[in-house]
Amino acid sequence: MTDEQGLLAMREHFPSLASCVHMISHSLGAMPRGARQHSERFVDEWEQNSIRAWDDWLPELDRLGDSIAGVLGVASGSVVISQNVSTVHAVVASALRFSPERPRVVYSDLNFPSVHYVWQAQRERGAELVVVPSEDGIEVPLDRLLEAIDERTLLVPISHVLFRSSGLQDLAAIVARAHEVGAMVFVDCYQSAGVIPLALGELGVDLACGGSVKWACAGPGAAYLYVRPDLLSRFEPGFTGWFGHARPFAFEMEMHYAEGPWRMLGGTPAIPALFTAAAGWELLGSLDIAAVRAKSLRQTRWMQQLCDERGFELRSPREDARRGGTVCFDFEGSGAVA
Repeated sequence: MTDEQGLLAMREHFPSLASCVHMISHSLGAMPRGARQHSERFVDEWEQNSIRAWDDWLPELDRLGDSIAGVLGVASGSVVISQNVSTVHAVVASALRFSPERPRVVYSDLNFPSVHYVWQAQRERGAELVVVPSEDGIEVPLDRLLEAIDERTLLVPISHVLFRSSGLQDLAAIVARAHEVGAMVFVDCYQSAGVIPLALGELGVDLACGGSVKWACAGPGAAYLYVRPDLLSRFEPGFTGWFGHARPFAFEMEMHYAEGPWRMLGGTPAIPALFTAAAGWELLGSLDIAAVRAKSLRQTRWMQQLCDERGFELRSPREDARRGGTVCFDFEGSGAVA
């Protein structure tokens, strides 16, 4: 079976494709049939096992985390599940100390707005924001971003693929520069995981996050956070909760952080979302993401050609190596059409 045939065979896992063309995977992926089956398992366990259902539910956190870890290209046991990327950023931010020697958070104006809001709020805690502007709203000049990362930089929270344009940023160069000056890189993979092959462990990425809504076809409420294992013990988040405790069911009054990634978890997890998310990440784990990427590039090149033929203004990079899985374009009256 060729890669193309293998990908086409996956269509049977998505019932809605029998009656529609799904073109919004960068925002909400089509629902896999397995999501309903996993959800029914959740309600069955709740109904039949009552309080004992927690014995079945809590291990799902680690199972889902390991499924996501495989797609990210990081070690098993290094990914924890959260509710959304805003919460993930807030947890990470609460664990940082902004010193006069290293107060800077460097990112671009093309990050998702929610990320801006979290880091703007850190100014009250001593953070100094360095927001690198784009020239065209499509891409951030790499040299300008690298130049902004200096010896006073603590963290570089960047989007791997920019949500406004599908511009693909050079992770290797950014990580190399940040590590050269002693800074950490926090990568938002929301728009890349599932459509672009990732090897975050090999790149030495310090932290990474994303969610399950988009290319993972895994639904809302199941975001994730990866922390490089050798860095994990440095983080003691102020935005925390009982599931971040080493012994949550001991109900101790003093905080003792869990040794593993659960120290970044916080309060009670959204259990139903774990079950709806599992099917999408399991499907991704069974695929060669390089084949997904190759097909995505063929399709997006074709979409660009159609835009050119119709005189639409392309708002995504043309070069394959600089583009994610989306094609953005504009035309007169587009607002009314949207």
